[in-house]
Amino acid sequence: MKSIAMWMLLLALALPVSAQQKSEGRYDQQIRVKASEELGKRDKFKGVTATVEDGIVTLTGNVELYIDKVDAEKRVRKIQNADGVRNRIEVASSVHDEILRDQLSDKLRYDRIGYGIVFNNLTLSVENGVATVAGKVRDYPDRDSAIAIVETTPGVKDVIDEIEVAPTSINDDRLRIALARSIYGNSALQKYAIDPQAPIRIVVENGNVELHGVVTSKLDKQVAYTQASSVPGVFSVKNNIVVASEMNR
Repeated sequence: MKSIAMWMLLLALALPVSAQQKSEGRYDQQIRVKASEELGKRDKFKGVTATVEDGIVTLTGNVELYIDKVDAEKRVRKIQNADGVRNRIEVASSVHDEILRDQLSDKLRYDRIGYGIVFNNLTLSVENGVATVAGKVRDYPDRDSAIAIVETTPGVKDVIDEIEVAPTSINDDRLRIALARSIYGNSALQKYAIDPQAPIRIVVENGNVELHGVVTSKLDKQVAYTQASSVPGVFSVKNNIVVASEMNR
């Protein structure tokens, strides 16, 4: 009698699990068809395949650019009843890390000209095609622009975004303008003002200033520091400017 009761209990417990598994997979075919249709709308996804199990979509295959990998996942996530996406797409294009780093550095160095480029400072590293972008920028459009450049560059396999966006501050904005005028307006530093890449970068956060970039002499580095320190409202100045002759020593 006890054996029968135990068997009935196990059966009762098993039924909900079985029903749940059936429920989880009931939309799989529908999701797979929708995913294939969505991916089929763009030639860039012709090498991508979607499989579905228990509502989870797995994307495999190849694309040319990292941004295409990101875009494929975004499109599939919007499909009704899809519970998640495993993105196992690989980027087909390949570029040597050193070459890729130089290409990205050149692009980022001139990004946002006319939009306060002087107030952004980014760092970049590339390892096995994975690009890590860090540093500080003035606002979110600056960050988004930098990430977009990296995502759309051939050879980038993945992107790690470690960029910090400065908090909104009217006082900091006032200081940025005053600092740029003080530094680039100095007679010894005016030669840098005509360079569109803004060799001296000025990062401001809560009244604290960081100077970055490359100059041609120790004197120019010191003048930049002195000019920044003389601006009213500046709490501190950290001078990270590098002298060109001292690089790669």
